[in-house]
Amino acid sequence: MKAVILAGGLGTRISEETHLRPKPMIEIGGKPILWHIMKLYSAHGVNDFIICCGYKGYVIKEYFANYFLHMSDVTFDMSHNEMQVHRRNAEPWKVTLLDTGETTMTGGRLKRVGEYLEGEESFCFTYGDGLSDVNVTDLIAFHTEHGKLATVTAVHPPARYGALDLDGSKVTGFVEKPRGDGGLINGGFFVLSPKCLDFIEADSTPWEGVPMINLAAQGDLMAYEHDGFWQPMDTLREKNLLEELWASNKAPWKIW
Repeated sequence: MKAVILAGGLGTRISEETHLRPKPMIEIGGKPILWHIMKLYSAHGVNDFIICCGYKGYVIKEYFANYFLHMSDVTFDMSHNEMQVHRRNAEPWKVTLLDTGETTMTGGRLKRVGEYLEGEESFCFTYGDGLSDVNVTDLIAFHTEHGKLATVTAVHPPARYGALDLDGSKVTGFVEKPRGDGGLINGGFFVLSPKCLDFIEADSTPWEGVPMINLAAQGDLMAYEHDGFWQPMDTLREKNLLEELWASNKAPWKIW
């Protein structure tokens, strides 16, 4: 099975990092968040990736072109113009990098992938800026079992602030970053039939708009509920949170 990852957005809300590189290349623990997402899929046996590039896409291309240099020890013999790579850290990945345009919306990027999905019954699809410990194997099995065109992972949004426990006006305790109001939201980590691309009209179509609405209206969008860890990286604060989890060896998404 293939996994399509959106990696072309501007990331304007975390401009402290994205003025030099695309958002999926922002590092957590010295590795791009894109790498963390791919390692999650790979741990569940998904190793064929299609990366939808856009803003500063050349940075992503250069990263994979020089993957051995990023991941291994290297000796440069300048006198003989030679390079020796030590302890090669290879991944069992096939990575296709597509330029899907700088201003293309999420649906438009997905539609441009169509020719690379020929012959596939279904494929995984997610955003390049969020991490989770979602069980991708169970997610795929859920999608296969219900037989509909699309599955979205439904998650509880993380709250931004801690809350006060009150008894009238008296503070009785504190709740550290409680979950939202109980409602579930789109957490990415989709499994889709290639037929879903027919619901996307043009480059200007957001996937989260008309395509998902129409799939739901005809009964072809199912929700896989994930009650575990899920965290987007939309702000510098959220980036630092993920960094702290990784540095303290408490990263729930690290299952490899």
